[in-house]
Amino acid sequence: MRKFLALALFLTSATIFAQGTITGKVVDSEMEGPLPGANIMVVGTNNGTVTDFDGNFALEVDKTSGEIEVSFVGYERKVIPFTVANGATTDLGSIVLSPDSEALEEIVITSFSLAIDRKTPVAVSTIKAADIETKIGNQEFPEILKSTPGVYATKQGGGFGDAELRLRGFNSENIAVMINGVPVNDMENGRVYWSNWAGLSDVTRSMQVQRGLGASKVAVPSIGGTVNIVTKTTDAEEGGNLFATTGNDGYMKFGATVSTGVLDNGVAATVSASKTTGNGYIDGTEFEAYSYFVNIAKDFGDDHQLSFTAFGAPQEHGQRETQHLIETYRLSERGTKFNGDWGYLNGEVTHIQDNFYHKPQMSLNHYWDISERTNLSTALYASFGTGGGGGYQGNADLRSIDSPYRNGFLQPFNLDLVVAENVENGDLGSETILYNSRNDHKWYGALSTLSTEITETIELLGGVDFRYYKGEHFREVKDLLGGTYWLEDSDINNPNNVARVGDKMSYYNDGIVLWEGGFAQLEYSENDLSAFVSLAASNTSYKRVDYFNYLDSDPEQETDFIHFFGYSAKGGANYNIDNNHNVFANIGYFEKAPFFNAVFQNFQNDINEDAENQKIFSAELGYGFRSTGFRANVNVYSTRWSDRTFTQSYFDRASDQTYFANILGVDALHQGIEVDFSYRPFSTLTITGMASIGDWNWDSDVTDVFVYDENQDVLNPDSPISLLLQDVPVGGSAQHTFALGFNYEALPGTNVRMDYNYYDNLFADFDPNNVDEGYMPWEVPAYGVVDFGLTHNFAFGDFEATLIGNVNNLLDTEYIAVADDGPQSNARTAQVYYGFGRTYTVGAKIKF
Repeated sequence: MRKFLALALFLTSATIFAQGTITGKVVDSEMEGPLPGANIMVVGTNNGTVTDFDGNFALEVDKTSGEIEVSFVGYERKVIPFTVANGATTDLGSIVLSPDSEALEEIVITSFSLAIDRKTPVAVSTIKAADIETKIGNQEFPEILKSTPGVYATKQGGGFGDAELRLRGFNSENIAVMINGVPVNDMENGRVYWSNWAGLSDVTRSMQVQRGLGASKVAVPSIGGTVNIVTKTTDAEEGGNLFATTGNDGYMKFGATVSTGVLDNGVAATVSASKTTGNGYIDGTEFEAYSYFVNIAKDFGDDHQLSFTAFGAPQEHGQRETQHLIETYRLSERGTKFNGDWGYLNGEVTHIQDNFYHKPQMSLNHYWDISERTNLSTALYASFGTGGGGGYQGNADLRSIDSPYRNGFLQPFNLDLVVAENVENGDLGSETILYNSRNDHKWYGALSTLSTEITETIELLGGVDFRYYKGEHFREVKDLLGGTYWLEDSDINNPNNVARVGDKMSYYNDGIVLWEGGFAQLEYSENDLSAFVSLAASNTSYKRVDYFNYLDSDPEQETDFIHFFGYSAKGGANYNIDNNHNVFANIGYFEKAPFFNAVFQNFQNDINEDAENQKIFSAELGYGFRSTGFRANVNVYSTRWSDRTFTQSYFDRASDQTYFANILGVDALHQGIEVDFSYRPFSTLTITGMASIGDWNWDSDVTDVFVYDENQDVLNPDSPISLLLQDVPVGGSAQHTFALGFNYEALPGTNVRMDYNYYDNLFADFDPNNVDEGYMPWEVPAYGVVDFGLTHNFAFGDFEATLIGNVNNLLDTEYIAVADDGPQSNARTAQVYYGFGRTYTVGAKIKF
């Protein structure tokens, strides 16, 4: 902190020589509200600034007359002349910008996937960079979206970056997440690990959530929706910022962002870096994380632009993996903060369950205006992930709440007791060890989209999508806990494996995925009508190499590629009835390949001959209203999902073990209605709200389900189970959600914000051992949470500064956010995660 203040004071000592100052306020034509983050640039120079949270700006200029250009993502650009006397200030008043579909289309070309209001026929919510900055605090990135219709975001166990996002009842495996048009969902299982993207909130230009089919132009759309994150490139103005944030439980984040603006040679660069540390709200979830972001872009004349982006977020954090009975939290002196997955070793905190990972991603984008009617956008990208999660194996009980290895009932583990046993075991090796389950990977891809205007009203788009992915999965010895080695027989090529720290154990296999896809889309737009039809196809190929279960001399150690052909057909139309009203509709059908583990059975190279494409049919109707100071949206949807494949985990308290059911071929039906609005009754107050009513149910029974333990060994291979899921509610996500919020400008430069979110019809995820005739999972009690925020802008010497304060769960409401069903499907037997109680952050940012 001392270094931060010293640098800030150093910056304030700088002297700026100027002729005068231009001030003004940039506002939205529809809502008459401020546009924070709008760019102000003196034409013909690199001198510029951005508006603050209230849309205000002050720009010192070194000449008495000229022009400024005012721009904002998705809005028209305005050029405004100015004159200013030497040493004086000229106020340009309110500068009104109107939404401009052509301006947003520039971003659509580069990001492949953004929707345009009153043109693209999808349900969409857009979150501005300023909203992210003011609300993020110490929340997880997905929690910024919690007031969006259909969204349910939770912290899961509460570890740093362990949050989960669900959309319309679909989990992250079935929500496409894209950063600058590049997909980031895991190629084998579709999951998104938000800890990998911890620093993106500092450089996000815009974030958009498309529910349902979405406008994504990659070969196969997602099921629940698409989250599109666009980072800053050449739009970043010259300058930067320093920031520091502190919060509850030792939370501390500090960092900086610097941008060159567009230089005379057409080059623009942005660099951002941050460090985040803390003890964690949940016991035993200490974390240390870093993030970095680099973008270098160059314009080559008016027709070409190259943009290189690299970012990553190396981190390590303790986890709370085990869910507990409500009674357990009640008995613990730590209450809802109780975590049974950590302990002490030699007086130091040691995580039994933890996570460490680094996944840098690099991309090179080329944008080419071939002619006035035709352009080509191409992205080459690569990502390299290294890391995994921890656990234990052996005779010691390092899981149950009454384990003799704890320092007392519901206390942390005393790992020194395990060390003593291992030392006593001498040359026989360790009886219990800590391990890492690694998931390293290499991922290369290419995306290219060609767009051409056939006529003034018809545009044709086509593109290709190629991906190569290799995941290396193995378990390694992390800590022998005082022993000399770990003896195990999982490797058929080395059945008496004397493993030491860093050696592989339990399993070792590769998953290789090839993806080739293409799409074609025809768009029509004339006057008030816009429509599109789209066709896409993809070939997904899976190969598995198993180094432990097959001899090196066995040709079956490596499988052939198994191919799945997927395709999609979708269409939609939007009609603007007048300047206030519009309606839209979309419909689509697509088939996508099953996930990797559904193709290879029993965690071996056995091919599942019954594996088949998942089939999805979706339809949606929507209505929008826009007027000065008020806007609203209403939409209804229906999504039928056939032959779904997924893995359901559950914890068996009798054995203190986690098991996994590999479920193939189940159907589901997700239907609902969503409403959202924004109202600005007067210039200093904005009111927002939403209501989302879902009806999500499993729509078929499923048989021949196999269950596996944590070592990937099948239980009862001759006795698979059946799940009678017909008409059982889909769990894990609140089916009814409501939100109401307001933002009030209490004083010039000072805003107060309050948001209320309410969740109901939240069912526990089903227990695979308990799904019999008439089964109904436990319904979690409804709950509501209030968040409070305050933002204050002020001058810090010659610089703009901002103070941001956030209090999440202001009323310290106790609630259950996640639940797995128990044997009796009630509160007494369910295993749960509680949500966080009251948390807070206070941060400062200085712009230069």
